[in-house]
Amino acid sequence: MKKAIKSGMHSYKSILRALFLLIILSPLAAALPSNPVKSRSVEEISVIKIVDGDTLTINYKGSRESIRLIGIDTPESIGGKKARRDARKSHKDMSEILSSGKAAAEYTKKTVSPGDVISVEFDVEKRDRYGRLLGYVFLKDGRMLNEEIIKNGYASVLTIPPNVKYQQRFVEAYRYARKNNLGLWKE
Repeated sequence: MKKAIKSGMHSYKSILRALFLLIILSPLAAALPSNPVKSRSVEEISVIKIVDGDTLTINYKGSRESIRLIGIDTPESIGGKKARRDARKSHKDMSEILSSGKAAAEYTKKTVSPGDVISVEFDVEKRDRYGRLLGYVFLKDGRMLNEEIIKNGYASVLTIPPNVKYQQRFVEAYRYARKNNLGLWKE
């Protein structure tokens, strides 16, 4: 009998504790904003031209603009400072870098074409230091172009905070491409 009373008291105390916490925490929960994460804008835009593997020219709000795909870095397709730096860092010669860059640009051109309507999602920073738009580009079928380029082996992951929303997806896509020897990672 004592056990039954003790057991009943224990349940009663648990219920009282739960009610107390509910009463105390309810006003706090009500004070929280209903949407604490700042929503990112998504806009439909038409493609004018594919510049290289990770940059497009688009018609944005009636103006011709460059958009750099967030989170990815394809090799350069034309010579310059960055191509020389990439060659040094990768211990590859310049012609190999440029060839890889052309392959990445061709993949992008095969995936998206001038005239296509794409959806662009902006992250925290909308422009880079060169004035280019920064975005996640979604194709009509819902695939993300940034991720597809990495997953098919034509780009490395390039994370520049604060634009990191899809970083983990990009890392997984990169691992997949490397593991399966796709694109630039062919052996």
